[in-house]
Parts: sequence; C-alpha cells; structure tokens
Amino acid sequence: MKTDSLRNQYIQFFKEKKHKVFSSDSLVCDDPSLLFTSAGMNQFKPYFLRQKKDIKRAVSCQRCLRTGDIDEVGKTPFHHTFFEMLGNFSFGDYFKKEAIKFAWEFLTRRLNINPASLSVSVYKDDKEAFNIWKNEVGVRLEKIFKFGQKENFWPANVLEQGPCGPCGPCAEVFFDRGEKAGCGKDTCNPACGCGRFVEIWNLVFTQFDRRPDGQLIPLPQNNIDTGMGLERMASVLQGKASNFEIDILYPAVEESRKIIGSAADQEVGLINSIVDHSRAVIFAIADGVYPSNEGCGYVARRLLRKSLWTANLLDYKEPFIYRLVPLFAGLMKNPYPYLEEKIGVIGKVIKKEEEKFISTLEEGKSKLDDCLRQLKEKGKENLPADKLFSLYDTYGFPFELTEIIACQRGVKIDRQGAQKLLAKQKEQSRSHSKFSDDIFVKDSLPGCSSLKKTIFTGHSYPESSVEIVNIFKLAGEKVNWQEQVNCLKKEEEGVVVLDKTPFYAESGGQLSDQGLISTGKGKFLVQNVYKGADKAVYFHQGKVTEGQIEKGEGKASVDINRRKALARAHTATHLLQSALREVLGEHVSQQGSLVDVDRLRFDFTHFQALTSEEIDKVESMVNSYILKAEAVDEKRDISLEEAKKEGALAFFKEKYAGKVRIISISSHSKELCGGTHLNNTSEAGGFGILSESSVSSGVRRIEAACGWNFYQLYKDKQNQIAKIAAALKSGSSNIDTALEKTLNSLKESKNKISELEKERVALVARELIDNYLQQVAEKNFLAYDFSRKDTCLQLDYASFFTLVDLIKRKLATFFIFFLGEAGGKKRFFCSSSQDLVRAGLSGKEFIKRFQAELSLKGGGSSHLAQGVVLKNSQDLLEKVKECFSRMVSDESS
Repeated sequence: MKTDSLRNQYIQFFKEKKHKVFSSDSLVCDDPSLLFTSAGMNQFKPYFLRQKKDIKRAVSCQRCLRTGDIDEVGKTPFHHTFFEMLGNFSFGDYFKKEAIKFAWEFLTRRLNINPASLSVSVYKDDKEAFNIWKNEVGVRLEKIFKFGQKENFWPANVLEQGPCGPCGPCAEVFFDRGEKAGCGKDTCNPACGCGRFVEIWNLVFTQFDRRPDGQLIPLPQNNIDTGMGLERMASVLQGKASNFEIDILYPAVEESRKIIGSAADQEVGLINSIVDHSRAVIFAIADGVYPSNEGCGYVARRLLRKSLWTANLLDYKEPFIYRLVPLFAGLMKNPYPYLEEKIGVIGKVIKKEEEKFISTLEEGKSKLDDCLRQLKEKGKENLPADKLFSLYDTYGFPFELTEIIACQRGVKIDRQGAQKLLAKQKEQSRSHSKFSDDIFVKDSLPGCSSLKKTIFTGHSYPESSVEIVNIFKLAGEKVNWQEQVNCLKKEEEGVVVLDKTPFYAESGGQLSDQGLISTGKGKFLVQNVYKGADKAVYFHQGKVTEGQIEKGEGKASVDINRRKALARAHTATHLLQSALREVLGEHVSQQGSLVDVDRLRFDFTHFQALTSEEIDKVESMVNSYILKAEAVDEKRDISLEEAKKEGALAFFKEKYAGKVRIISISSHSKELCGGTHLNNTSEAGGFGILSESSVSSGVRRIEAACGWNFYQLYKDKQNQIAKIAAALKSGSSNIDTALEKTLNSLKESKNKISELEKERVALVARELIDNYLQQVAEKNFLAYDFSRKDTCLQLDYASFFTLVDLIKRKLATFFIFFLGEAGGKKRFFCSSSQDLVRAGLSGKEFIKRFQAELSLKGGGSSHLAQGVVLKNSQDLLEKVKECFSRMVSDESS
C-alpha cells in the first residue's frame, strides 16, 4: 500500500466513525510551551483541557518535528526528526473499549494485516485494557504482554518522577517481523530492542491527574490520545525493513547517494540521516522557519549543518541539499501541495545557508589546526572540552569530525567533557521548548495567579471609568508581587491593576500606550503597560504625579497623540508587508517587528539585499496605498481556523489562543493582529524607508518612518539639499549638473596632484640612492626613518610601495628597510630584490629571524614584509644593518 493511500485510509476510517477531520497544523504550533509541533495531540490541547467543547471526536495526520532522538536517526530503521503522525482522539466521549476495538478493526480489516502478526502490550495494573484485548477483541494470551510504567504509561515513569498533570496508562500494538528478524532468544518480546517487534500504534488512556504528592486522582473527563507513525506503518505494509525504503523516502535516499557518490552499505545510515534532516529543514522553511541563531531557526540551522558535515564525512564538500527540494515537493505533493509553490524560495534559502556553512566549516578547520598546533608546541596530547565545544557551537564543527582530524595528528579529545557542556546547553534550550513542570497548567506571574482578568476596552474607547483593584509598590527596579499596598503617594512608583483598561499593553511588537489614571485624590502617570505571563492581567507601570492613588473608582485616559502615532506605524507595517510580498514574492513573511511612535522596524524573510530599485518600488507602493485612502477594517472574535481559511497572515513566532482579530485593508492586506490601527490608510500621512539591512541569513530588516517622522524626514532632506545647493553655488533644481561639474573638476585636480606626487616620490628615491645607499657585506643596503621629525624627506606610509617600485628600476639588487607612521603606530616596511630572495635573504625571512631581537611584529611575502614596531629606539636602523650583515654572513657560510 502506498503511503498516500495509508494516510487517506486512516482519515476515511475514522471519519466513518464520526470523527471530525482536522488538517495538519503548522510545524510551528500555537502552543507557547513548544517550539515545534511534536505530536498529533498538540493542536487539541484546548479540548483536553476542556477549554473547548464543540467536538467530541477528532482525527488528523499531523506533520511533526522532534529532536530528542536526533542521535538515533540513521542508526535505527525507524527514528526521524520529521515525521507524520496519524491520530484519533476522544474528548470525554469513548474510552478504552472503543479505542482498542477501532485500532484492531482498522489494522485487521481495513489494512488486512494478519492478526497472528500482531502483539499488544498493556500497563501491568491496567486490568480493564487487558480484559478488553483478551476477552472482547480475542487476542491470544501469549500475544498480550504486561509492562511497567516506563513502557506503558504516559508520560513514562510519571508515577515516580512526574510531571504533575494529566496522565494515564497506554496500550501499544506491535507488528511481529518474525523470529529471523530478531535476536532469536526464547525470551524475546516487544520490550526487546532487537528489531523483531515494530511498535505501530500507541493508545493513551488519559484518565488520571498526578498530584505533587504522587497520588493519581481520576480526571473529570477521560480522554483518548492515539498515535501511529505514518512512515513506520507504511514500512510494515510495504514489506520494508526500514522507513527509509518506503515510497516517499527511498527516491530521496537514492538521489542523495547519487549526488554524494556513496555506494557502500555501511554508509547507508549516514545517507538516511541526511535525507531525514533535509526533509525536516524543507518543511520547516515552508512553514516560515528560516535558519537563524535562536528558537526554531536555530533547530533548522543545526539540522541543515548536521546534514552537511555528515556529507563531509563522506568526502562530499559542495552544497547539495537545495537540489533535493523539488524531489521532496513531488514526493509529498498530495498531502502538502503548497511545497511545490515554494520550491524556488526554499531552494534559495537552503543553498545560501549551505554555502555559508561550508565556508564556516573551512574556517573551523583552520581554527582546529591552530588549536592542534598550539597543543603540539606545548607538548600536550589532549584537546580540552571547552575548545571542542567552542568549535561545535561557533562553527558547527561536529565532535566526530574533530576527533577524526585530531586522531590524524595524534591528539585525543575530551569528548565526555564536551558532551556535558552540550547537555547543559540542551537543557537550557529545552526549558524553553517543552511543557512546564505542570503539564497543561497555564503560565502565571509569580504571586499573581489570584488576580482577576483585565477587560481590554481600548479598541473602542481610549478613555473609560475604571476601578483600581490592585496596587504594587516598585522598590528599586523590582516589584514585590507577594505584597500589595493600599496606596501610592506622590513621586512613588508602582504597578496598578484595573478591572478594565483602555491602555494597549506592549505586545506583538507594538509599544504600549501611555496616559493617566485619575481619581478624586490624585493622578497616576502610566509610562508602560504589559501583560502577565497568562496574558489575562494588564499591569500599568508608572508613578504618582499628584496627591495619592488608592484602590477604588477612577478614570483611565490614553495619551491620544501617542496612540495615533503608534496606530500610524502599525498600519504602515501591514502596508509594508503587503508591498514587500507584491514586489519580492509571497515567500516574504514577518520574522519580527517594532511599532514605535511614527517609526517602525520590520524583519522579514528574504535571501538577498534589496536593490535600490526594489526599495523605491516598495516605498512607492506603500505611499500609493496611503493616497488611495482605503478603509482599515477589523473583524473580531473568530477562530484561528476560520481566520486561516480566510487567508489571513499570521506571524509564526506569535502564539494565538482562542478567538482572534483580523485587520484587513482592501485587497492588499489581511493579517491576524491585536494591535491598534488607523480607520483609513490616508491617516498614515506618508511613508519613507530609512534603511534596509541584514539581520541574519535569510532575514532582512527595513526601518521606516511615517506620520510626523516622515514629514520631519522630508524636511531634513530638503534642508540638506538647500545646504548642498548653497555649497555648490547652484539652485536646488540643477544640483545634479553643478555636482557633476564639481566632481569632474575634483577629478582633474586629483590627477594633477597624483602626477606631482609621483614626481616627488621619484625625487625622494633619487635622494635616497645618492645619499643613503650603503654597502653591507657587499650588498646594496638602504634604510631610512621617514617618521623622524627632523627629516627633510617627507613621505607617507602609503607611498612606500611606489617608492620601492622606483628603486627597483634603479637598482638590480637591494635590501630595503623603511620606518614610517600609519594609524598612530610606528610601522616598518622591508623588501628584497629577486636575487637576494633566492639567496635566502628575503624580507620575510629577515623579520621572522630578527623580530624578537628588534622588537618588531609582522610578516608578509618573500619580496615584501611589513608590520609594527613594538619598541622604538634611536639606533634601530643601526641594529637592522648589523642584523642584515649577520644574516648575509650566515647564508654565505
């Protein structure tokens, strides 16, 4: 059975069982506790938490990305970083009996797998599941295995180790590949790692809540969460020993082997890991994750680099992963047709990243060579862990490659120490990419979990009557969240919580509103507003300017001028993204932004610098949107799924929950956004791009001005033009003609000066040869200090090259040593004629031999060496002369 057919069969089967079909969520899910979607259940978290109750059954095929088992990819037949997970789910509806029967029916009747080839496992104390398999499904007793919490409880070992939260026993279904495929032992069972038994389905029965004391309390709602690895199931149905031999992966394996030139069977694991990581990177980029040094982008970069250095181990050192993009787009086009639309962009991003890393890899090799050389010079034979880890972290230099190169030089590496440093880094990263210690428990600000949710009214009303419900005092730069106060007095700083607020809190790149909270007894100047970690409570930070502030009724008033300026910048940001997508292509997507007062910064995906023509076109297009005076419409309180169906753009780093808000501007722009906006594009006043630059590989940044800042930009340019015109003694209308005339005149003057300078240098050369040329050991020796204050021969350091060329024409043989000043340092310049170089008397050899004695530091080629004088002395040239004499004598003997 083809993999596409298996995917469709699974979805159709559970659709017939009254499950609602859900499309695969993005790899970058809306869960703030995760970097990537790592399981099919991720998008159903609100249903497991009973936050949403509109459906009871669901089925999906979810694309997932995990790096926990990255070191196993390629070493085993079934591990992946990117994979698809088939899953059926029940939220307080059916439970163990139906889940088990559905699984058995699908495997044995829909897929026609021989029941004799299947085995199952249950948690050792789950008698209910055991009896269902034995008595109601009819699985033979010898085919049912009981295991402990490590194998058959989710999360594994939760009873002893935690975490707290929903958990439960699970049942697993295994395909038995036969005795010949395993270890051959009589005791072999599904827990054996020999490869005979292939786990194809995991049924999790979420029925308990683990408490901090270790107790398991029944949940108010029993849930079913199942997962079947698509690739693993396809390998079973297609009779393959490895996932990498199935129809959607094997062509990529063969193409990779063809490109790299690998034919050895022992190298197949390395090729498989390359194919897996390449597919993961391709899908990540397609979902808006560009290689970078943080978050999701860091994972994508590491996967790509791991593939490249694996190829390097196979002696292939050219970019090639970009060539796999069209192949994967074709193999995966049925479930993911959007890949074909993005082939060009994905390929360009990957190729640029490959070229950059290959260059970095060479730099890393150079650094490793330096480290190994220094170790040898010190008589040491071990590369320390910190050096090993630094090469890995900075240059992506893998431990394996370092070990191979070091071994060739007779040096051992402290791999164990480096692994500890890597584990520490991974743990720090993992703390930002997984569930908190309490699974499914919302984040909350320490000590403020009891605070009531703040109602935001600011989209409609910039001023409203409010109640001050909480007051916290600011001590230094910290707030004591454990201790509330009854009031704040004049000049005291603190944080105020209201029952409802018109103040927009800093989020989504937009700075917060400012303004006043007034009561009958005083005024509180709001300087910043931010949300708690759970996004429900608004905290108003500022200070009392009049009287004192107490709990009770008051009035909150937003600084309307600042609000309008922020709205101009925010609406202009949406118009900018629209123009960029129109001019550069639909691969452009937001990677970050800052919405300030009439000023904005926008980071976006693009693989090269914008040309001046593209910048002009984008700027003109935004201004055309503004001049069209089009309405800015909003649509509130719709589901994220509905918004995506309408084609609204979402910022992939932003985590959306519950209902969302869409901001639409004619047919140009439609984005998910919670920020403040204009009513009409004309209110933006104008738009000007200040700069365009690089943020990281594949990410560009535009800074721009609008509103009053745009007007000020215009005025500044007008003033600059007026000043330039006055300096050129020209009118503003014909500056270009006057400037061209002035530049031509300057060019002529520069040419005349250059000719005069050549003549002057020629006079200096003649003076040196006539009056300063000496014979040292029968060799022409010429030394002079141009940095002396009393010298009549003035010459800057840059002219030394011209001077030496002139001397070469006059003298067939020579050794030259000049001193001069450049960049505030005393520098030397040493050169030898060709015959002296052949005789071993080159400037480079001279410096190498005598730099310590003469307090010099530098180097160069055999014909010319230069550097700095570390310690100046009045008789330096005499010492140079004496050293040269010794060098000639040594070479002659």
